[in-house]
Amino acid sequence: MLFLILSILCSVIVGVIFKISRKYNANPSQIISFNYVAAIALCYFTFSPDPNALDNNAPLEIYTAVGILLPIVFLFLALSIKFMGIAKTDAAQRLSLFIPILAAWLLFNEAFNTYKVIGVLIGFAALLFILKKQSDNQENKWIYPAVVLFGFGLVDILFKKIALYTVVPYTTSLFFVFLIAFAVSILIVVYKLLVEKEKFGLQNIPFGILVGIFNFCNILFYLKAHKAFAENPSTVFAGMNMGVIVLGTIVGAYFFKERLSKINIFGLFLALIAIVFIVLSQLQ
Repeated sequence: MLFLILSILCSVIVGVIFKISRKYNANPSQIISFNYVAAIALCYFTFSPDPNALDNNAPLEIYTAVGILLPIVFLFLALSIKFMGIAKTDAAQRLSLFIPILAAWLLFNEAFNTYKVIGVLIGFAALLFILKKQSDNQENKWIYPAVVLFGFGLVDILFKKIALYTVVPYTTSLFFVFLIAFAVSILIVVYKLLVEKEKFGLQNIPFGILVGIFNFCNILFYLKAHKAFAENPSTVFAGMNMGVIVLGTIVGAYFFKERLSKINIFGLFLALIAIVFIVLSQLQ
């Protein structure tokens, strides 16, 4: 249970770091780039990835797709936290689990039981309530959490496909995905520096390293939690998603004074119910 709690904390802390970085005029794209420097280093020294494990049949096209998507979706994550707050962004990220579920049904003909159908329907309703615009908020840009939801959902599908390729250890695949994501993030930063005339800020380095550390620890503790609860993975699945939504809401409301309407709060409550039904569907 300790690993699960630590994973939840690390996930929410990433959002908190992005929120705090705004006070120091930090640049999200540069933070994301330095994030991958820390993540690559930690992945290398923790998992000791083996480059020789890659062969001609390795899913390099999937590695590339995930590597391109990650920094882009991460950038939208930072923008969503800026304009919509931690609570709504965390909820959108966790509700992204419905994307691979729908893909399993529509693309891979996976059977849906009653619990899963109810969970998906409640999940979509929850999303509408969570992203409901408040009339006095002129910066309520729902497009950012929407991209977070669909982006992380697509990334989750691709990571599941990578996991099916068991010839290469999953941690080695993760290391190479991080390398590609870092290269893409560098291209984004260079474009913004040269074309959009953004300035390089030294304050982005420590923020990026902190994001990378907690982002990596989130993955590490999540994997350890699954190993500890090997007989009951649904506990990890439910605990992680519900824990992040609840903690993200508390942190956003009490520490950053994020305003949530009654409709938004009702949406968060529906999100928790939806996740419960999804977990029940996995137990059938």
